[in-house]
Amino acid sequence: MDLKDILLSNDVVKSINDNMDYLLSIIPEIEYMIDFNQNNPNHHLDVWNHTLLALNLSKKDFDIRLSLLLHDIGKPFSYQDLTIRHFKNHQSISSIMANNILKRLDYDIDYRNYICSLIYMHDSKITDKMINDEYDFAFSLYNIEYPDQMAHNPCMLKRRKEYLESINKKLIIKKG
Repeated sequence: MDLKDILLSNDVVKSINDNMDYLLSIIPEIEYMIDFNQNNPNHHLDVWNHTLLALNLSKKDFDIRLSLLLHDIGKPFSYQDLTIRHFKNHQSISSIMANNILKRLDYDIDYRNYICSLIYMHDSKITDKMINDEYDFAFSLYNIEYPDQMAHNPCMLKRRKEYLESINKKLIIKKG
């Protein structure tokens, strides 16, 4: 079983757990995510379990799932412990790490740039301009943001759901 088979499994979390040794052999950076406590009220799970929940909630699409697998890989290397833990710039660090991982796995530069752009933007607002000018990218980004946001602390989801619902409506309208 390869990475694509693992991520495109109908039960992606079981597939990951069943193939964890293989996954860690090709992406050893995942080890740092496991049991890494986020210490933040917006998160109720450690980085790895948040990632698994996001993957479980995602659509069965390799680009989406690969982006989600790597979207927070930089968090253990970008945190600031204040009153609560923050992860300023984790998107950039995750994107850089993802590029190095994907390069090591022999993905071409155009594909690496695309996945890394999705990772870099995964916490950014999807704007009307993005929907109008880059619909396909905005649609993919929404399909990453939705499961990522839904994997946050359930007590903190009201505003996140409202934002996601408004973006979904705009995407549906634009698609016509």
